[in-house]
Order: sequence, then structure tokens, then C-alpha cells
Amino acid sequence: QDNAPLNADAVMYMRIHNMKDACYNVFNVRNALLNLCLTNVREEVGRLTLEEAFSSRGELNKRLLASLNKVSHGWGIEITRVEIQHLEPSADILKALESQISAERKKRATILQSEGEKAKLINEAQGRAEAMLADAEAKKKSMILASQAEAERQSLEAEGIQIAIQTIANSIISMGADSSTALKEAIKFLGLARYMETQGKFAASEGTKVLMFPTKVVEGLSGLLQ
Repeated sequence: QDNAPLNADAVMYMRIHNMKDACYNVFNVRNALLNLCLTNVREEVGRLTLEEAFSSRGELNKRLLASLNKVSHGWGIEITRVEIQHLEPSADILKALESQISAERKKRATILQSEGEKAKLINEAQGRAEAMLADAEAKKKSMILASQAEAERQSLEAEGIQIAIQTIANSIISMGADSSTALKEAIKFLGLARYMETQGKFAASEGTKVLMFPTKVVEGLSGLLQ
């Protein structure tokens, strides 16, 4: 079908099962079989493309065997086997095939290289995305832990303040004050103590020389001392 010239060699095996037919139904059996085989080889190979002729050798042999036996049975001869041994294209066809094969190899190499580059870029992008995700997860966990620690600190501090207030209030109650007054005085005392603690830290700094105390603080301290 490709109009490509080919040189073909075929081997044919036969068996004479009727000598009379082989002698009287055909003139010169050997030449008749050679011509028959040549004609059928041309016909069967001509139906195929160049690629099919090389890739379908077994199927081609089967079709040749069937078509030869249709004629040879009338001559008292059975073709037991026929096989195409060689299919050789012309020099121009061989050169064209080699060029085609070379082009196909280059094409596959280019495709493989591009697929490799694509896979590399995808892997790098996935790696960067996973690294960013891991960093974000780490920061998130760090913030959660810091938040939990701060909440726990505040809870413990609030619990400590409550215990301190209650302890101070119990001391004041033991001196004859009622519960309401004792609680107010305990809160006032604790507030003044925290204020003095803060002022002490401020006074310990190198740049501080003068401390200013509001009047209410001074009055509170005087009341506590009394």
C-alpha cells in the first residue's frame, strides 16, 4: 500500500497426494508452483503497509498458505508450509526508515527530558509548600503553647491573689474587725503592697532618682501603720 519496493524470499513445502492430477492437470508442476507462490506473495504483501509487512510476518504466512492450497489442490498437491524468510526494502527506503527511527528516538528523548523537568519542578514546588506548611504549623503550635502558658500563669496568679487576700482578711478579722471591713482592708493592703513592689523595681533602675507617691497611697500607708 505504501508503494515501497521490497525484495522477498519465501520457502514452500509441498506434498503430492495425487500423482495423476500432478501429471495431467498442470504442465511442469515445479514452474507452476513457483509462479503461483510468486504471484500470491506479491498480492498478499501488496495489501499491507510497509510497517505491517514487517510486523505481521506470521499472519502473512497463514494467508499465503491458504491462498496457495486453494489452487494447488486441483493439481493433486498440498502445500504443507510456506514461510517468508526475508523482506528487504530498497536502499532509499532503508535510509528513510533510519531517519524515521532516529527522529522517533530524538522525540522520545525530548519528551522524557521535558517530563523529567516537569516532575522536578513539581517536586520542588511540593517541597516548598510542605516546608511552608510545616513552618506555619510550628508557629501555630508555639502560639498555642504560649497562650496556654500565659493563661495558666494568670490563673495561678489570680489564685495566689485570692489566697493572699483571704489570709490577710482572716488576720484582720482576728483583730476584731467584721468580714466586710476585713476584706476591704485586705484588698487595700495587697494593692498598696503591689504598688510599693512596683515602685521598688522602678527605684532600682539607674536613671531613677526621685519617686512620687500619690496622696491616696500615702494616706493608705498611714492608715495601715495606725
